[in-house]
Amino acid sequence: MTQEDKDLLLKDLCARLPYGVIVRLDYRDGTIVTREMGIGSLHDMMFDNAEGKPYLRPMSSMTEEELNEFILVTETILGVGKNKYTVILSLDATDWLNAHHFDYRGLIDKDLAIEVTKENNPYEKEL
Repeated sequence: MTQEDKDLLLKDLCARLPYGVIVRLDYRDGTIVTREMGIGSLHDMMFDNAEGKPYLRPMSSMTEEELNEFILVTETILGVGKNKYTVILSLDATDWLNAHHFDYRGLIDKDLAIEVTKENNPYEKEL
């Protein structure tokens, strides 16, 4: 894992601390643990005692009901720069995404997170 990837993952995980995100921790001694992330998990990841990956839902797995709920809390600001658009979400919208364990940073595609599926759902909530 590059330092850039590690920094991105730690930034993301710190924001998810209050929301009970589940992580898989692979320790240097070969031990593998899946548990709710806490300060100890972050410590182990920061100091390279373990490599961790959160269980996250892809944005494409959002149900219609969730999408409607998300729209209610979303205040999207669209900025136009040089040949690109930037979408800025409100803090409430970002908190909502974190609380529902959505991967809005593309961590799954970067192999920094584990995709939650019906067969692989540590949150035990129907998708």
